[in-house]
Amino acid sequence: MSSTFPRLLLEHARQRPDADAIREKEYGIWQTRSWRRLADEVARMAAGLAAAGLQRGQHLVVVGDNRPRLTMAMLAAQCLGAIPVPLYQDATGAEYVFPLNNAEVGFAVVEDQEQVDKLLEAREQCPQLARIWYDDPRGLRKYDEPGLASIDTLMAEGEAWAARHAGFFDRAVEAVQPGDVAAMFFTSGTTGNPKGVVHTHRSLIDRAQAGAKFDRLTAAEEVLAYLPPAWIGQNIFSYAQWLACGYVVNCPESAATVTIDLKEIGPTYYFAPPRVFEGLLTSVTIRMEDAGALKKNLFKTFMDHARRVGPDLMDGKPVGFMDRLKYRLGDLCIYGPLRNTLGLSRVRVAYTAGEAIGPDLFTFYRSIGINLKQLYGSTETAVFVCLQPDHEARADTVGVPCDGVEIRLAESGEIMIKSPGLLKEYYKNPKATEEVLTKDGWYHSGDAGFIDATGHLKIIDRAKDVGRIRGGVHDGAMFAPKYVENKLKFYPFIKEAVAFGDGRDRVCAFINLDMEAAGNWAERRNLPYAGYTDLAGKPEVLELMRECVEKTNADLAQDEMLAGSQIHRFLVLHKELDADDGEMTRTRKVKRGAIADKYRVLIDAMYGGRSEQFIETAVKFEDGRSGSVSATLKIIDAKTFPAVRRAA
Repeated sequence: MSSTFPRLLLEHARQRPDADAIREKEYGIWQTRSWRRLADEVARMAAGLAAAGLQRGQHLVVVGDNRPRLTMAMLAAQCLGAIPVPLYQDATGAEYVFPLNNAEVGFAVVEDQEQVDKLLEAREQCPQLARIWYDDPRGLRKYDEPGLASIDTLMAEGEAWAARHAGFFDRAVEAVQPGDVAAMFFTSGTTGNPKGVVHTHRSLIDRAQAGAKFDRLTAAEEVLAYLPPAWIGQNIFSYAQWLACGYVVNCPESAATVTIDLKEIGPTYYFAPPRVFEGLLTSVTIRMEDAGALKKNLFKTFMDHARRVGPDLMDGKPVGFMDRLKYRLGDLCIYGPLRNTLGLSRVRVAYTAGEAIGPDLFTFYRSIGINLKQLYGSTETAVFVCLQPDHEARADTVGVPCDGVEIRLAESGEIMIKSPGLLKEYYKNPKATEEVLTKDGWYHSGDAGFIDATGHLKIIDRAKDVGRIRGGVHDGAMFAPKYVENKLKFYPFIKEAVAFGDGRDRVCAFINLDMEAAGNWAERRNLPYAGYTDLAGKPEVLELMRECVEKTNADLAQDEMLAGSQIHRFLVLHKELDADDGEMTRTRKVKRGAIADKYRVLIDAMYGGRSEQFIETAVKFEDGRSGSVSATLKIIDAKTFPAVRRAA
């Protein structure tokens, strides 16, 4: 039976009032709210918002890290039939202007002084933003801007207002229906202004329940909420499924303490994009590089064994007695302590999504006993479209359609989806809505892929990004830039990559170093460097990148369809790609078109046969100042390999 988020909250408060609902780490101590306390505080906040004038159908912006009172603000808005709109906490004030005006937002709840300052900046262009409430008062004592107040004030006003309007809260919750709009999530805006994706209570709860049923989630799960709340993936795992299942959500003290908090909580249900898993493995790799010879050899011996038999054990396949015994010994000496170091010792189900994950990375986690799987979905589908069953997890697929989902392939190879979790519409954008939703209820995903013989879905790339090589020995060959970029990013020294080749006779690429991994590599070789730009230009680092690129080419050559995507020339950029510089989205997706325009001179130099090229680039620093970074970049030729032809 369909429900709403406020009703799910009240059900937990009635059925298990004293059970833990949500925790927050503050000043090094975990603070816990029960379901009863949570419901009481949500009711007070809802009354406060009603007293301030928030009405059914209006939007409430929520900005900040994962904080219980920001989560409560979303619930409070939904109790009134209003619509929470989470925005990315690391966006600039200017980036808030469009969503605030597009959604005609008059009310906002934010975390701290940083977010207050950005919204006050945006308010100069958004005069309808009348009220802003903040959670953390530090630094705000002397602020006297109109409409600015603390959440404590909001809740005190709500308590007084509720006393004058007996029964208001229950009536408001009862009036909210499953088909009402529950939330709006803005897309990353890769190619223009972001679009507001409108979801109902029914669509979000249905997908949350489908995912919970698939993985047998219960109220006993522990979840760490550390990713941006504005990202629907985080919202589904730590909000929709939280209310659907009744498990405990834990909010870290800060971004800097996530690793420590992960170990303290020991989540049983864990979600992270590939870059997080890459970062965890990079930290392990760095630590082992600094270890003694005995520890290194022991680690290598047992990890080689784990890679050989660990995935089979995870998949329930037969493994010989001696191999099992050796794995048990490895679990005592290496795998168990490693899982504990990573904070994943209690994980029952771990998911990754958003980007492809490298086979080696995927195998590493599964080989040490972590049930890492992939899923497929998007903001428009309320995340859950395909999931991997426990014993069918593979690096090259994203799983099988979950309950209620139908998939078909258009003639172009684009994946079409029908699901109860589809968006209602793009807000105030009927043209865009018509472009993605057919009249008979199919959604154009924009992704290219196919269903393999086992019924699993394989994703190649974004359909619009799949191009063709024109000219040369690989004329007409398919070019899938994301596929190439992900292969490069599988190496710990490479953080980002951007490949070019559509309509050209060969592929060239930009590379960003991973400063932690590359810096550690340089330090172990006594290679001095003054910063990113200096390190990126070192001949030794360029040679290291050449090795990574040529290994990638050798791998691409194994696939006859993608052999033409081998990288002929590359350069290491003199700066890291940054969302503040318009080069990436807030979800760290590369804006390929913007980068191509910004660095046109570098692309022309690579395809023009030049060996180096000077460039000066404007940048924004963390403190808001502007400046520039310049360098003469070396352009490196890489070895390519003939395609391996499969036997007929």
